[in-house]
Amino acid sequence: MKTNIGVFFGGRSTEHEISVISASQAMHAIDREKYDVTPIYITKQGKWYTGEALFEVANYRNIPELLKKCEEVYMQPVYGDYNLYKTTRKMFGGTAVAAKLDVVIPVLHGSNVEDGIFEGVLETIGIPYAGCDVLASANGMDKITMKMILQANDVPVVDYVWFTDKQWDRSRDSIISRIEDKLGYPVIVKPANLGSSVGIGSAHDRKQLIDRIDEAERYSSRLIVEHMIGELQEINCSVLGDCDDYQMSVLEEPVKVGDFLTYEQKYMGGQKGAKGMQAAQKRIPAELPEDETERIRFLAGETFRVLSCHGVSRVDVMIDKATRNIYVNEINTIPGSLSFYLWEATGIPFDKLMDKLVSLALKRKREQEMKTVSYDQNIFNLGTGVKGAKGVKSK
Repeated sequence: MKTNIGVFFGGRSTEHEISVISASQAMHAIDREKYDVTPIYITKQGKWYTGEALFEVANYRNIPELLKKCEEVYMQPVYGDYNLYKTTRKMFGGTAVAAKLDVVIPVLHGSNVEDGIFEGVLETIGIPYAGCDVLASANGMDKITMKMILQANDVPVVDYVWFTDKQWDRSRDSIISRIEDKLGYPVIVKPANLGSSVGIGSAHDRKQLIDRIDEAERYSSRLIVEHMIGELQEINCSVLGDCDDYQMSVLEEPVKVGDFLTYEQKYMGGQKGAKGMQAAQKRIPAELPEDETERIRFLAGETFRVLSCHGVSRVDVMIDKATRNIYVNEINTIPGSLSFYLWEATGIPFDKLMDKLVSLALKRKREQEMKTVSYDQNIFNLGTGVKGAKGVKSK
């Protein structure tokens, strides 16, 4: 019997459509001689659907019509129950199974789905899944926490100031002073937990800074302002494996217009119709001196390792053209298009990349099952009773 892969995508995220494109690419790359594939589309309202019509991107032009061809489904939060259930009841009661999953590959981008929330659901069920776990996903998604961890492990990042939306509302003047004293201008303003350049803007003076922060706080309660490198060269490197055994891809240099890559530049590539991350204009491999290439690949691997990542990620770095200093910008724990184009350039075809993700998911599950997670001993049967952590006394 073939292994049945459940591919989850969509979700309550600003990167919903990009997830659909990435998932479609991934599902078409899976070797059907080895695996069955069950698509599970999460709507922007958080409902789950499955059906053959979900495989084709063109069908998403009319979501209401698409969902009429699909079955609404759910999974129970019960450890060991890998069934995908229909929401419709059987004629005489009881639940109907739409599919039994063996392993899950989340192809979800952005907040509410890539930040550990969905991974927590999978951990509760206990099903093997590809990609980062709850902790690594959360740390990788939050730019503030990520930079703190990288700094603590001697991975270079640009100077930054962070704060919350409530702090901004209460202490705007002091935050502006802190930014101007530590960073100066120009700066980049970002929501802390979004990707795909959503909500990001550059500021070259105080008025622009205020406008950019007001815009960014529409998307996140945690905000980060970073020093903006004057002459910037952006380089990306994908990492595949787990934090104990991983490999780095060749490098790519995205072609940008302006201070940073926009959402449109990343996913439209100047073309009509969304094509996913592989549509962005880029140079592969990036044309860099060998020492810089190896330094970037090393830093990408270190970022993956210290954040305890798993599966396939993409690390985005920045080179200051004036000084040639290299900084890690961010990690994408579920990168657009799963960075398949970087692995193809490295010598790993897309179908083999999907094979590797499945094997990594199953390997992690085997390792987890070897760990002790509970004791057979029942403390309620010990002694004269349980008084609680502080020894609560009855009156």
